[in-house]
Amino acid sequence: MTVTALPQQGVARPPTRDLGLMVIALLAVSTSGPLIAVTVVPALAIAFWRNAMSAAVLLPVALVRNRSELRGLTARERGLALLAGLMLALHFATWIPALSYTSVASATALVATQPVWSALIGTVRGERIGRQVWLGIAVSLAGALLLTGADLRVSGDALLGDGLAILGGIFAAAYMTAGSEVRRSVSTTSYTAVCYSTTALLLLVSCLVGGQGLAGYDGRDWLKLVALTAGAQLLGHSLFNVVLRTTSPTVVSLSILFEIPGAAVIAALFVKNQHVPWLAVPSAALLVAGLALVIRANTRTTTPSVPVE
Repeated sequence: MTVTALPQQGVARPPTRDLGLMVIALLAVSTSGPLIAVTVVPALAIAFWRNAMSAAVLLPVALVRNRSELRGLTARERGLALLAGLMLALHFATWIPALSYTSVASATALVATQPVWSALIGTVRGERIGRQVWLGIAVSLAGALLLTGADLRVSGDALLGDGLAILGGIFAAAYMTAGSEVRRSVSTTSYTAVCYSTTALLLLVSCLVGGQGLAGYDGRDWLKLVALTAGAQLLGHSLFNVVLRTTSPTVVSLSILFEIPGAAVIAALFVKNQHVPWLAVPSAALLVAGLALVIRANTRTTTPSVPVE
């Protein structure tokens, strides 16, 4: 089975199939915020359980169907998958605590800088990031800021929270970049099984050290954790990992910004005392315009790096 490596060509136009998969992934991850808001479970414990449950589903499948692939992983592939798991754990471990120190608006706006860090990482790696791509990122970030209404404050706690949120965005970008490298030659099932398992183990340590309760929840909260795992994690995150095979981490990171208005609409429909902010429409329009600029910046398509799964 021959594997064709992707060239370092910067931000290229995603295949049509990837665009469809990203829409489905965005609908799935947009349920994350509303579900977390109504789940009476410590935040880091939620992050642990969604990854642990995902690993519990994926590992048996990978061990049965992909055992030879797992055994044949090169040191580089294995190291990058573990690195992606570490970056995802660090994303949760910085972004979630940020909400305790600064406003939700500020934390959301600052973690939304993820596509900027993805593009900067790409530049450092020698990828060509054109001016139209940077313009598209700026337009999309303007849309995210319009909806979140960042209210940066000057105080010790707020600055700490803002710093943690920025780190959350950086770690999320690093997670996407490492994952895109692994996905050049490793199947989604094998990669996500290793990545989510690593994240779960690291978050388990964080929960134990931080005294986060990992059990004793109400039955309805366990059902919400299962829903969060099935939707946002197994469907949403995993589909984003599927498209990383043929789509730039910058484009994927930029598309994830649509989670902000998506979560707002879902919360208004299903969470009590929530409403759709009128800024959701112009915000979404800016996000679409920015993503369109990035996609149109390079009309070349990439070649699949692994056989169709």
